[in-house]
This record gives sequence, structure tokens and C-alpha cells, in this order.
Amino acid sequence: MKAKFSARAIAASKQFQAIVSAIICAAIGILVGFIILAIINAPNAPKAIATILKNFFYYKKASTRAYYLGQTLVKSVPLILCGLSVLFAYKAGLFNIGVGGQYCLAIGVSLWSALAWNLPWWLCIVLAVLAAAAWGAIAGCFKAFCNMNEVIACIMMNWIGLYLVNVLMQNETVMDTTKSETYSIAKLSPQSLIPSVGLSGLFNNNKYVTIAVPLTVVIAVVIMIVLSKTTFGYELRATGLNKNAAKYAGMKDKQNIIVTMALAGALAGLAASLYYLTDIQQWKTSSSVPAMGFNGIAVAFLGGLHPIGVIFAGFFIQHITLGGSLIDTHFYNSQIADLISAIIIYTCGFVLFFKEILTKLTSKGGKA
Repeated sequence: MKAKFSARAIAASKQFQAIVSAIICAAIGILVGFIILAIINAPNAPKAIATILKNFFYYKKASTRAYYLGQTLVKSVPLILCGLSVLFAYKAGLFNIGVGGQYCLAIGVSLWSALAWNLPWWLCIVLAVLAAAAWGAIAGCFKAFCNMNEVIACIMMNWIGLYLVNVLMQNETVMDTTKSETYSIAKLSPQSLIPSVGLSGLFNNNKYVTIAVPLTVVIAVVIMIVLSKTTFGYELRATGLNKNAAKYAGMKDKQNIIVTMALAGALAGLAASLYYLTDIQQWKTSSSVPAMGFNGIAVAFLGGLHPIGVIFAGFFIQHITLGGSLIDTHFYNSQIADLISAIIIYTCGFVLFFKEILTKLTSKGGKA
């Protein structure tokens, strides 16, 4: 009887339901991806889907696997932090769909600080975080003082941020205008690169593996503690659940909304600066808002809206994304990798749907 009760209690727990829901969504995405691969080229579909799932295990040499594991970790950093940005706002009752714009603005500020002003890496990060926080706070002000839906405010801010960065970067000081691509930080301002502190040696001298990787984990833990163990976190969540009740209880509802969006923006700023200041990628003039912000929404929900879950969700999505780039292009178009990744990311949005089903099933089982 105790064992039965224990199993029922585990099945009814929110953590268990979140994990199961995430696994179901990921599995459905992989299955749909496999079906598409089979329709295009059935004989090679099993090998292609296996390649996606293997990622760095695709390589035979241990040293090469270590290098590409490091590459996956580095590219997971911005995805995880964007997921945390969405999660933080969502816990306070806000939907920060403006992560893309905040992320974009932070790219511009961090790269300009490095390439034009040759500032040290930590100061580049601070400026990028402050800029993104201010950008998020603007949307928060519209919500707090004008009662404008934050989704609408954030969407407008996304495009404004993108075009501001495009204009900012069209300068020969920071960009090779013939290629519409920013210069390498390593060549112009080495002091602006985030330090590795020996971490690169653990991944076959992958120079892009820096303190950004462990710092991301620390940030996730800090957010978990703030939201669940502090008065500040309680006030933010209370304001999100019922703004009027929070105001009646003496909480500063408008201030909490603005602070929430500012902190969510700061997390997006960290995502951009901790990634671009490794010099792994240059900014190119773009006509669309970076997809990283929107992918962060999928990561947040796939992670069960829990900071630790977001870490694993971000790594998983980046794992399959990079694995998809290894598919044999003799049998499949090179863009099939992006398609499969997009399908899996899309299905991750149904986590709450499956979680609700599991909740109903377990509650029925409990009544029986």
C-alpha cells in the first residue's frame, strides 16, 4: 500500500509531470522529424535521425568529440539564458516576447564596447546588460503606466532594437562594411574576450569555452533561489498572480512589473554578451530579429518553467540543432537540419498541454 501511495504521489507531483511532458514533446518532435526524413529519402532516414541525436558522438576520436561537446555547451549558453529570461517574466505573470530585441540590443552594445572602445570584457558585459535591462524596462513602463499588453509593447521594441543595432553597426570602426560583418574581437581587442581560465583545455583546446558556461549554471541557481526563497521573489510572483490583490497587500505592483521586465531584459543581455564576447560569431546586418529570443520561449516551457530544467532543455535543443548540421547533404537539402530542429522546438511549446492532461489523469486516479 505504501509503495502504491508513493508511486501515486510521484506521478501527481508537478516535477514528475513536467519531466514526462517534456520527454513526450521531444519524442513527438523527433518522430515527426523522422517521418519527414523518411518521406524525402526513406533508406537514409534512420541514419539521418541517428546523426541528429548523436551530435558530437558522431565523431570517432575522443578529442574531436570533446571539442564539439565544448562547442555545444558554448552555443547552449545564450539559449539557456534567453529561456531563463522568459521564465523569470512568466513567473511574475508577464510574457516577455521581447527577448529577441533585448538580445539584439545587447549584441550591439557589447560589440561596440569591445571593437570601438576596446573596453575589458567585464565592462562590455555590464554595459550590454544595463542596455538590455533598460530596453526591457521600457516595455514594463508601458504595461505598468499605460496598461498596454506587454506582448504588443515587446514586439514593437523588438523591431526598433533590431534596426537601431543595424544602424549602429554600419560603421567602419566596428564593421567590415563590404561584408556587412563586424570585425573579430580577438584581432582588434583581445582584452574584450571573456577569459577561459583553463576551461578550454578540458575540451581539446576549444578557445570558445570560457567562464560563460559555468556562470550560466550559477545564474540559473541564483534565479531559482530568488524566485522560491526570497521575499522579493514572492512579491514578484504575487503581483503576477493578482496585481490588485498584491497592491491591496501593500506591494508596489507597478514597480514590480517594471523591475521584472528590467531583470528579464538583463538576462537576455547576459545571453548576448556571454556569447558574442567569446568571438565565436560576428554580427551581420540582419532583416529579422534573432531567433534566439523566440527559441528561448520553447526552452522555458520544455524545461517545465524551472531554472534547472531550462539548463537541460537548452542543452538538448542546441544538441539536436548542431547534430542536424551533420546530416549527409548528398541525400538531404542542407536546410533540412533547420527544419527538423524547428519542428522539435515547435512541439516543445505543447509541454503545458501535456502537463495539464497528466494532471487530470493523476487526479482522476487519485479519486478512484
